[in-house]
Amino acid sequence: MPGGGAARSVRTVTATATRSTFGPLLRQWRTRRRLSQLDLAVESDVSARHISFLETGRSQPSREMVLRLATQLDVPLRERNQLLLGAGYAPEYRARSLDDTEMAPVRAAVDAVLRAHAPHPALAVDRHWKLVSANAGIDLLTRGVAPHLLEPPVNVLRLSLHPDGLAGRIRNLAEWRGHVLGRLAREHAVTGDPRTRALLHELAALPGGRSLGPTNAVAVPLRMQAGGRELAFLSTVTTFGTAVDVTLAELSIEAFLPADAATAEAMAALVAGGG
Repeated sequence: MPGGGAARSVRTVTATATRSTFGPLLRQWRTRRRLSQLDLAVESDVSARHISFLETGRSQPSREMVLRLATQLDVPLRERNQLLLGAGYAPEYRARSLDDTEMAPVRAAVDAVLRAHAPHPALAVDRHWKLVSANAGIDLLTRGVAPHLLEPPVNVLRLSLHPDGLAGRIRNLAEWRGHVLGRLAREHAVTGDPRTRALLHELAALPGGRSLGPTNAVAVPLRMQAGGRELAFLSTVTTFGTAVDVTLAELSIEAFLPADAATAEAMAALVAGGG
């Protein structure tokens, strides 16, 4: 067929260009995990020479090798797909919408966990902290919040630290802010995600003071004013540890449970009084 050779040539060049991104990506993940080539080689049961050749592009990995290295480096599923694409292979992990029929059991599980935490606030978020779902207890956190912060997509970290959000009602704002920023910084260190970095910089620029450092508490509580009372909550996070779908792996449920008996009693009173 006329032009067939040229088309094959273009496809070959494109495939070569795609494969060439694997080496730099592998090096980025290895250095992000603070591993030497020898460290990664020992953990992956290959030679350090082979790791070096993979990073420089002198060798091309098999699909099995890409997944083995990604597992040893604890690379998130979304980024494992990028490593596969960089090596010239199709992605391994799907990213289904939560609205897909196949995700119905996931939606049911999320709803069940959220309901189980009521009347205490609980919410589900994606990897960029966008609100996916919440129980009725979320009203406790959103009372008095500026409408623009509640317009979809709602970012729950922005909601909590913004002066027009929950920040004005948080009694230990500097301490809680330090906790949130530290957590976000750790997430960025793990994923290298540019949107996470942008969110971190945005929130760090908001007012709120700085934490004085660790206290004698066993965990950082969220102390907030609600219903004329000061309530104290401990945050717990639930994830799907066996996820092989990108969307599910990036979904987490955060619940705020009473940090003391006074808060537990106050929550019970708020519920009994209808708010």
